[in-house]
Amino acid sequence: MSDRLCTVLLYSDDAQVRDRMRMAVGTRPAPGLQIEFVDASTYAETIRLVDDYEIDLLLLDGEASPGGGIGIARQIKDDRDDAPPTCLVIARAADRWLAAYAEVDATLVHPLDPVTTGGTVAELLRTHAPA
Repeated sequence: MSDRLCTVLLYSDDAQVRDRMRMAVGTRPAPGLQIEFVDASTYAETIRLVDDYEIDLLLLDGEASPGGGIGIARQIKDDRDDAPPTCLVIARAADRWLAAYAEVDATLVHPLDPVTTGGTVAELLRTHAPA
């Protein structure tokens, strides 16, 4: 049986944050799942990639600037009936109320724990993304 290949879009204005997100998820977060990553560093680039490609999951940096992951998540959820599942990485657990406003499917807190991050991504891909 082959692994299911899923595309995860990593959004942050900071390349180091995207690298930390990529390393925390890994290319095989769970048996049967293989991840390929697409990077975006701006709001416009993120929207273009979601519009032009089949993205299975959005992993968004809530601390990005000037376009934060919270605003991007909300915009995509408002604009698309087929929005991919979204995971927002926040700096403070107290910001989960903002994530709820943005209608994200899951939140993670900086610094990212690889076990928690991989498990969260795998669960979102298994339960929300089309097979």
